[in-house]
Amino acid sequence: MIAEFTEPAKVLKREADLIADMILNSDLPWVDIAIRIENMRELCREIDPDSLDFFERIYDSRFQRLWEQWRGDE
Repeated sequence: MIAEFTEPAKVLKREADLIADMILNSDLPWVDIAIRIENMRELCREIDPDSLDFFERIYDSRFQRLWEQWRGDE
């Protein structure tokens, strides 16, 4: 039963880590990152719709902040 609750969180964390890595360690433009973020938002909506608010508050701002701190001059 616990695995049911933790698996969506693991999937979202893995995707968030991939996006953060793309921001920090690639030369992809923001538009490509934004597409990946939107895909993650849709994934969140599919696997755990109740956590969409959490996504908006935590992950969305995290990605924006990473971009501004590490690549804001691009």
